[in-house]
This record gives sequence, structure tokens and C-alpha cells, in this order.
Amino acid sequence: MDVEDDKAVLLRYLRRLRGDLVGKLDGLSEYDARRPLTPTGTNLLGLVKHVASVQLGYFGVVFGRPSDRPAPWEVEGADDDADMWATADETRDDVLELHRHSATVSDATIEALPLDARGQVPWWPPERRSVTLAQVLVHMCVETARHDGHADVLRELLDGAVGNGPDDANVPRRSAEQWSAYRDRLEEAAREAQRRASGGG
Repeated sequence: MDVEDDKAVLLRYLRRLRGDLVGKLDGLSEYDARRPLTPTGTNLLGLVKHVASVQLGYFGVVFGRPSDRPAPWEVEGADDDADMWATADETRDDVLELHRHSATVSDATIEALPLDARGQVPWWPPERRSVTLAQVLVHMCVETARHDGHADVLRELLDGAVGNGPDDANVPRRSAEQWSAYRDRLEEAAREAQRRASGGG
């Protein structure tokens, strides 16, 4: 049996993580895909746009292979946080196309260079700027996985959807009543722990 090399493994994980993130938009209205669900404005379409944007930088600029497309924050008149949300003028398809473009550009860099290829991350401190393709691949897997986790929570808040669909083996099979009882049990444990920490015996 052939064993995947390290680069193929990392690229496979990155592609799966990208797909998981984009999948969180499936079936949502324009409003729900965009609306801020935290005090700092975190939203699903913004997460997809952000990951697409930083991916272009890490696999483009860092290795001297910049895309012909500017990052959202580089567009004239853009907000500093333009990569974290979509304006009413930007369609969902616009953001998804940016994500596809960034994946294509990134994959071309990954496939063209060896894992020990050197690059420079100009937005990192000078002592850390010199990196390898392997480091950047791991960094982007971690970055994407982090935002996948954010997206998991946002999607559950929106409509109760959890995991990667109904066939996700990592999500326990519970009815709504069972989930409610489970949550009540956690709430009770949290309150009891607080009571004990406050000297309640």
C-alpha cells in the first residue's frame, strides 16, 4: 500500500477543512449567512471571506507568488476589517468565488514547491518571518480549523445544525429532549461547582 507523503497529507487536511467551513453556509438565508452573532460581529460569510483572504497571503505573498487579486483590506476605501464581513453589495457567490480562487492559487503553490521551500511573512515580527512551506501549511490548517470551530458554534446558534451533517459520526445521536436533559445536567453541574467554589460546602 502506498503511503502518502507529508505534503499530500497536509494538503488533504487543508482541503477537507476548507470544505467543512464553506459547508456551514449550506441552506442559510442571506441574512443568516451574514448576520453578526457575537459582540465582535463574527458571522459565517465573514469567516469564509477571512480564510480565503489570509490564504492568498500565506501561499502567495509569502512565497513570492502573489495573486492578481488584492486582499479585501487592500481595496481603495476598504475598512481595516473588510475581510471579516460581506457588504450588501457583495453576493454570497462573490465570497465563495474568492474562496475558490484562493484555494486554487494556494494549491498551485503547494504543488509547485517542496516542503522546505523558504518564504518570508512580512506581517510577522522580523525574528519569525523566515518560514518554510511546511510551517505555512500547518499554520493554515490550524487557522482554518480554528475558524471551522467558530463556524460550528455559529451554525448551531442559527438553526441547531451540528457537525458536518446528519451522518457525522462525531456527533452523538440524541433527540431534542435528550439534548435538553443533557444541557440541564451540565447547567446543574456548573451551578454546583460555583456553589462549592463560593464556599457553599
